[in-house]
Amino acid sequence: MGVTDARGFPLSGATAAAADHYDRGIAAFNLVYGDALAAFDLAVEDAPAFVMARLAKAWIFALATDPGATRAARAIAGSIEDLPMNDWEQGHFVALLTQLEGAPERASRLLNEHLVRYPFDILAHECGFLLDLFLGQSRGLRDRPARALGLWPQDMPGYPTLLAFHSFGLEETGEYARAEAEARESAEREPYGFWAHHTVAHVMEMQGRPRDGIGWMIAREPLWSTPDHVTQTHVWWHRALFHIELGQFDAALALYDGPITATRRPLGVNLTNASALLWRLHLLGCDVADRWRELAPVWAGHADGRASVFCDLHAGLAELGAGQDAPLRERHAAMLATAASAAEAAGTYRDVGVPLLEAFIAFGRGDYPLAAEALMNLRHQVWRIGGSHAQRDLVDWTLTEAALRGGLTDLSRALTQERLAQRPHSFINRAFLKRA
Repeated sequence: MGVTDARGFPLSGATAAAADHYDRGIAAFNLVYGDALAAFDLAVEDAPAFVMARLAKAWIFALATDPGATRAARAIAGSIEDLPMNDWEQGHFVALLTQLEGAPERASRLLNEHLVRYPFDILAHECGFLLDLFLGQSRGLRDRPARALGLWPQDMPGYPTLLAFHSFGLEETGEYARAEAEARESAEREPYGFWAHHTVAHVMEMQGRPRDGIGWMIAREPLWSTPDHVTQTHVWWHRALFHIELGQFDAALALYDGPITATRRPLGVNLTNASALLWRLHLLGCDVADRWRELAPVWAGHADGRASVFCDLHAGLAELGAGQDAPLRERHAAMLATAASAAEAAGTYRDVGVPLLEAFIAFGRGDYPLAAEALMNLRHQVWRIGGSHAQRDLVDWTLTEAALRGGLTDLSRALTQERLAQRPHSFINRAFLKRA
């Protein structure tokens, strides 16, 4: 049968030693814990024709939603095309090339078809999961792992990760009790896994349980705050949100100045955490001007107006906060060009991305009625920019603030009541109520 991975898939061009490196890389990618790229490099060093080690590394770069990483992924893909591949590996290669063509929706559909044939392919599950997260496809997040979960032996490597993926999909589709139960089970089975911890944090955020959230973070901090955790910045961001919900703005600022900035990585999807937190603190009246001026230049080259509305919006917030008009105009022009192109993302940029950026610019310039009108029209299409419900709440929060600042009394009262119905004990929402 030849060399196989931990789930029994045949690995073209691999040696037994290279397969061991590969399995460690897949586990690191699944858990977001450890250096997956280094493991794949060791695998290729041992076996230069090892297709899946190269594919897995290319996937990580291709899913980083960053122009530089995309270029790196294309270079790796070019090194693969002449290597022998079996059918399973070919499925990955075609989906990867589709993603690199700027067609994540098609790539996600291809991975769905691939996983019907190969339900135990945990790499394909993670790639599809991330694509659907970036596309705002909540049902995909829930349903793709559900199709395999009942088939997957609980002692097969990857089961805790698949369970964590499913739990996050449950959270994003509003099934909070089941989501938390599954995520806690996954965390028990694999304590270092990011996605299980992250799902519980999301449940507590969406249910308005900030004290529980801080307790969850503190109890597990030794597990998620080590340098081996690649996305610990995002976990610190969640903890900062819990402090904000309790009115502890100084604590949130301290987290921004400390671990969030210290663990920040030069990738668009990672930098969004800093922009999102600063914008919330800015809306709350905190003086963050110097922080905007430090952050905005860091965004240079990490969101190009073509691939990710989510990243472009957060880069634009940094430029807006720092008063960088020229980069903001360039971003707006690039997004308009994408909106008018034949790219798969054109509709999202045209219908949501460009008008959303324009609404935030209007808010930043003090035209609150215009911002409120635009955001009110866009709010039910914002899922198309990707991210989670918690991340996209930035839009509804800004809408409510625009209505209040613009003197739109009826609208601000209505929006405040809407927010209170979801989180009646939120410090932020009760402050909105007092002002409304």
